[in-house]
Amino acid sequence: MFCSQGYANRFHLVHLLIVISFIVSSHGSDFNKDFEVTWGHRNARIHDEGRLLELSLDREIGSRVQSKERYLYGRFDLEMKLVKGESAGTITSFYICTGGLNHDEVDFEFLGNKSGEPYILHTNFFINGTGSKEHQFSLWFDPTEDFHTYSILWNPFNIILYVDGIPIRVVKNNMEYGIAFPTSKPVHVYASIWDAEDWATQGGRVKIDWSKAPFTAYYRKFNLSNACVWNDGKTDCGVNPGWIDQKLDWWSWMTLRWVQMNYLLYDYCTDTKRFKNGLPPECLIS
Repeated sequence: MFCSQGYANRFHLVHLLIVISFIVSSHGSDFNKDFEVTWGHRNARIHDEGRLLELSLDREIGSRVQSKERYLYGRFDLEMKLVKGESAGTITSFYICTGGLNHDEVDFEFLGNKSGEPYILHTNFFINGTGSKEHQFSLWFDPTEDFHTYSILWNPFNIILYVDGIPIRVVKNNMEYGIAFPTSKPVHVYASIWDAEDWATQGGRVKIDWSKAPFTAYYRKFNLSNACVWNDGKTDCGVNPGWIDQKLDWWSWMTLRWVQMNYLLYDYCTDTKRFKNGLPPECLIS
């Protein structure tokens, strides 16, 4: 759905940002130490002694980095500043993925747009290779002007997506109802930029303007310290990780509902035209 984003909404959101800002923290990070380039080496550049990552897309290739470690559960935080100006047809992403045919994956994908028009935040989940669980959002800020923090929290109870510490989406573990949930396969953490002009902007109707290439996004202040490192079939979660059983409290649920009322553009669980034979079973569980 598309709802108003007027002054009252923005005032309330500023208040929310102030109230919960304590949960978004900055940590030392070194992309040289913790990540490796797996695609488009020439378009991946690391600056400031490992603290800043720059990924670019040109006419020939994009770029992707991958964490050197794998993780089974964790909270993953990353600051991003998206492609400025013309970005139609491009996707800038931050995600966790197991790899393989029957992969599990949790996505932040930012769908580029024509210059002057806003980005769309596209979120999706794949469980055992099955996706099509999209939520799309508008944002209450310009993600090209400054860095903002995007977070994935994954524990045995739920997966929660945050923007600047504000929850925007939750997927609960409903295995008791026969709904698949990722519990056993470790993930790598990824960041990338790529050519998706066949679907990214207005369903593929707006193509990439290659005269504006290269398209460049920036990443910094990743935090993987709140995650369980997978090593030789065992996990190391550190001492008393507070996120391991974290769920949304009442205030966080109210914040989530408010964000979804005002900024949610698309929810697959309401798309009866797409799912003519009935909504997916997880959509029917309250």
